[in-house]
Amino acid sequence: MYFTDRGIEELVERRGTETVTLEWLGARLRDFVDLNPDFETPVERFATWLARLDDEDDL
Repeated sequence: MYFTDRGIEELVERRGTETVTLEWLGARLRDFVDLNPDFETPVERFATWLARLDDEDDL
């Protein structure tokens, strides 16, 4: 188990029944980077990965 799995599990437990939009997620990611600028690169990579999930060449 990766360390991040705990955070993911907490997210699912606390908000697993909610429905969110990608617009909402994008705003939360921007808020997070504003508060934690050191995480700009990982958040950028994660957002790009999510955006390209259907593009088999980028997986």
